[in-house]
Amino acid sequence: MDGIVPLFKERGMTSAACVARCRGIFQTRRVGHSGTLDPNVDGVLPVCIGKATKLVNYLMASGKIYQGEITLGFATETEDLDGAEIARQPLTRPFTTTEIVAAMEQLVGDIVQIPPMYSAVKVKGKRLYEYARAGEKVDRPQRLIHVDYFKQRQVATFDSQTGLQKIYFEVGCGKGTYVRTLAVDLGKILGVPAVMSDLTRLKSGGITVGQTLTLDQLQQAKDQDKLDQVLLPVATALRDLPAVAVTSDQWRIVKNGGFLALPEYQDKTKVTLTYHGKVRCVYQYDTQRQVFRPETMIDLSE
Repeated sequence: MDGIVPLFKERGMTSAACVARCRGIFQTRRVGHSGTLDPNVDGVLPVCIGKATKLVNYLMASGKIYQGEITLGFATETEDLDGAEIARQPLTRPFTTTEIVAAMEQLVGDIVQIPPMYSAVKVKGKRLYEYARAGEKVDRPQRLIHVDYFKQRQVATFDSQTGLQKIYFEVGCGKGTYVRTLAVDLGKILGVPAVMSDLTRLKSGGITVGQTLTLDQLQQAKDQDKLDQVLLPVATALRDLPAVAVTSDQWRIVKNGGFLALPEYQDKTKVTLTYHGKVRCVYQYDTQRQVFRPETMIDLSE
């Protein structure tokens, strides 16, 4: 069985635990997810089954959409509510909508981001969270990320007794973006400590939250022998690439890892090749040779 599970990851579970459950439900070890969600975050987690695991990177490269909440007035070591508080500065007045929007606009486009210490980014062979838990300091690598938009989805609220203000946001962003860090950076622009206090992923890999199923619903589908009905096709991960149906002669070349000319697609960086209605592989354009060559082989069966 090959395809993509449009999974809704519930809070309190790790992404790895979701993959383990899917291995049991689908009775295969060929399972992988496309983009970790922290345990306290829920939402869309595309899970690849069988031959679709070869396409995890394509799903991860697609844009993601989140909605959530940022609390201004205190900060934590993890940049979310899971960590210990490290700073508190109650607001004497709420920020206006104009001030919030102006700060958000500074975090749109291509920006440099430093990943949080409590993250899985590797430095010198160790995860950053391993350094953090050991109390060790290490230089974190800067990374260039892209934010399509960062906006309020409703008017911010202010608690005059606690001095805390909550911003309700939606963000569209590219691969590698830490939304926790966007929350902290927004606070820095406004001059106050901040923390991401709630987060849900609405879209990932072209899959929206409205398409998703919970693990319990997947188990029910298995019990009813309907798992094949809940899987999205492998082609879902490649929806943004042109699909080229190859001839029998071209298929023989493809099976041997050969190059194809495909002159009508030379303005494309990559294409998906299909044969007998099945997605077979992804080919990328070689500008020096002016031909397409194999990038990812998916299904070479007859």
